[in-house]
Amino acid sequence: MSATLSLHGYHDWLSCMNRPLDGRQIRAFCVLARTGSFTQTARELHLTQSAVSHAMKALEADVGCRLLNRLGKKVVLTQAGEQLLHHVTKILREMEGARESMAQLGKWGRGRLRLGASTTACQHIIPPVLREFRESFPEHAITIEPGDTLALVQSLLQDRVDLALSLEPEKEPQLDFHPLFSDELQFVVGALHPWAQTGQVDRGEIPRQHYILYSKSSVTFRLVERYFRREQMVLNTVIELGSMEATKELVKLGIGVSIIAPWIARKEIEEGSLVALPLGRRKLERRWGVLHWRGKRLNLAEETFVGLCESATVQWKTN
Repeated sequence: MSATLSLHGYHDWLSCMNRPLDGRQIRAFCVLARTGSFTQTARELHLTQSAVSHAMKALEADVGCRLLNRLGKKVVLTQAGEQLLHHVTKILREMEGARESMAQLGKWGRGRLRLGASTTACQHIIPPVLREFRESFPEHAITIEPGDTLALVQSLLQDRVDLALSLEPEKEPQLDFHPLFSDELQFVVGALHPWAQTGQVDRGEIPRQHYILYSKSSVTFRLVERYFRREQMVLNTVIELGSMEATKELVKLGIGVSIIAPWIARKEIEEGSLVALPLGRRKLERRWGVLHWRGKRLNLAEETFVGLCESATVQWKTN
């Protein structure tokens, strides 16, 4: 019987040790340690002296040791009380800091925006959008995680980003896709390539060309592969790159042919160093947009970002 009671007592002690300290008791303890007076502590906390005394007795019972000594009318801390004061002072300081941070977040324009974006979007879309976004939300903390569409989907599902600017993924039931614009993938060749010279693609030469294509794990590569499979063609891919800038430079040098959206190479096409040509009678289009959790209600900053993306990309919409 006594062993059973002892075991129960042990479990009660463990429960007590694991229970967090009462915040109101801790605050009263800190004020009492500063004032050294039950009367002054009660006045500052708008309590009765009896309530303060009861709170201190409950706190001593909770921690299992004496925290206070009465020397006449003055109250001083025991060694255990000094130790407790050292710890709870840091805790209260953290709590006050947390309260201040929350108050700052509640002020207009303060908050965070965690973005995910493809490397292409980071270069061509994000900069002008963020320049305007900063005008409305100058105090917002902004982070950008670059990645391909599939990686950005995982970042959203793992709550590492709030919004992702990317291509439309396939079958993601947990995410909503807010479409921005569609683009058309085309052959892009150097200025000295025979296709550039004639202004048209020799269909018989398509399978014989050397291609510089985006990463095989990307949505773009899958779309290209599917398109030419329907055309009963297999492309001869000699270089696989994850950088559009490197791809354009290699195409300029005549290393191979690429398949990209003309807006990504707009500068090079306008200056004549690259030439864009249609893939064939059928167009190969992609959809760009903003991804977020399905059913999520966007806050003002997020809605503003999406709206700015719409304005920045209207020039790239296909008819």
